[in-house]
Amino acid sequence: MKPLDLVIRLEWAIVALAAVIFYGSTGISWWLFGLLILAPDLSMSGYLAGPRVGALAYNALHILIVPVLLLGGHMWGNTAAMAVALIWIAHIAIDRALGYGLKLPTGFQDTHLGRIGHKARTAKENQSLTRSPG
Repeated sequence: MKPLDLVIRLEWAIVALAAVIFYGSTGISWWLFGLLILAPDLSMSGYLAGPRVGALAYNALHILIVPVLLLGGHMWGNTAAMAVALIWIAHIAIDRALGYGLKLPTGFQDTHLGRIGHKARTAKENQSLTRSPG
């Protein structure tokens, strides 16, 4: 992994940690956090309709626009909206810290951060794995 990629992943890990800490300050039950932390991944069901629809559905729930707007709930005293936004932000940040990006319409494994999964290895890495010693 390139040093810059490592720094970017570390940044997202810090965002995730901050979202969890701020969630704790809302006073809302941790049961809600546990219940909703994986909810955005239900959007993967869109792939049942094909990669284009799947990418659209997945990306709609994995961008920061809506959860950041929901944080505005704090301005109106809506603690529940703020808690949901922080859970959502934590989910997105954890995904990014792990290297999962927004999906491209070409397939689930194709993301804006690059290809994920076993086939993501470069040709050079594959060569070094298959080369016999000596």
